[in-house]
Amino acid sequence: MGLIAMSERDLQRIEILSKVIAGRMTLVSAAHVLDLSERQVRRLLYRIRTGGAASIRHKAIGRPSNNRISDGVRDYAVTLVRERYADFGPTLAAEKLSERDGLRVSRETLRGWMTEAGLWLSRKQRRTFHQPRLRREAYGELVQIDGSEHRWFEDRGPSCSLLVFVDDATGRLMQLRFVRSESTFTYFDALELYLKEHGAPIAFYSDKHTVFRVAKKDAKGGQGMTQFGRALSELSIEILCANSSQAKGRVERMNRTLQDRLVKELRLAHICDMETGNAFLPGFMEYYNARFAIVPARSEDLHRPINLAPERLGEILCKREQRYVGSQLTFSFERKRIMLEESEVTRGLAGRYVETYAYADGRLDVRWKGHSLPYRTFDKDQRVTHAAITENKRLGDVLAYIKERQNQQTRPKVKSNSEKNGYTPRGRKPGRKTDFMNDPAVIARREKALMRQPAAE
Repeated sequence: MGLIAMSERDLQRIEILSKVIAGRMTLVSAAHVLDLSERQVRRLLYRIRTGGAASIRHKAIGRPSNNRISDGVRDYAVTLVRERYADFGPTLAAEKLSERDGLRVSRETLRGWMTEAGLWLSRKQRRTFHQPRLRREAYGELVQIDGSEHRWFEDRGPSCSLLVFVDDATGRLMQLRFVRSESTFTYFDALELYLKEHGAPIAFYSDKHTVFRVAKKDAKGGQGMTQFGRALSELSIEILCANSSQAKGRVERMNRTLQDRLVKELRLAHICDMETGNAFLPGFMEYYNARFAIVPARSEDLHRPINLAPERLGEILCKREQRYVGSQLTFSFERKRIMLEESEVTRGLAGRYVETYAYADGRLDVRWKGHSLPYRTFDKDQRVTHAAITENKRLGDVLAYIKERQNQQTRPKVKSNSEKNGYTPRGRKPGRKTDFMNDPAVIARREKALMRQPAAE
């Protein structure tokens, strides 16, 4: 073996020991430099003189380890994994080999065997690369929208969601708004602010959140679109849903940037609530866009003006549904019973459908062919339905709503049967009647009576 196969430590030892042999360094100095005892240095010198420089190398180099698992055990383990646990990860496969087959192999050892056998790929090898998408050419052609739930006010306030609107061509922040959670009404509010400030873009680009996309293909109502999609359709704005988070990477990266920059700006401004935060956001957007927005490939602005009266825009940005009117001129709406007031118009609506307009402020308008109908409401106990399906993005808001309702509720007093029947207590103790024959007063009176009787002859 030559010096090429030696490690740097062995080469250093050879260099120091050569100086000792040549008389240019003392034995004590060599032991101090190599951090070895003088006795060990003498052994190394003896090896070099008798076996040459190659004898410095460790004797176990190139030999199999004494604790090495035999090839037969390795082949047996790989065979079992291939036959029974081919789609298992190394951790789970090692557990099952020990539990079911009595073969104890460490997780990392099995990982190496599975990798060499082609049964396992590392995370780096499994990584997929997405082809980057070029920016749109014009401002207002495509606007990416998303909501980011985060502790925006850190420990100074509750966590909330930030609705983010980003122009795809320029990377400009178009709209930011703090809300309790992502919902149809919160997106309606943010969209109204966007339309008043910028106008209507060509299309919005979002994820598959149920605000934007109907999850069930066989959904009965809504004509295959959500309330938000219906509003955009009336405004002649297209809504596109990305198939993956990487497809709308610009707004995702913007969320990460805001979770760093915006959180610290809010901290420096001592902002701890959503109302103050929403007042702070316009100035932050102006500062951010001035620094980081880019010039689009085409100079024209594709936003279209919204020439609608505020009342008409409010009728679009609300929840509109059709409800069936029963024979008693009643219909159900959000766990409430709505009764239409009897009139010449409503008498003929039994068995027909009316349209409900639900607004963000809680107002409800019932209409028939564009005419508002008077009604009365019979409240029910509103609560989150047992085992209701709740999305992760709305979980915080739903739990806050449940807690608020629980705090408002008071436990009703449960009446006993006696109270229901009108029973009034008479002052006697409940339970079994008192045994008067064992009462000391009764016994004393009985003894006196016996003493007064004449003695028997």
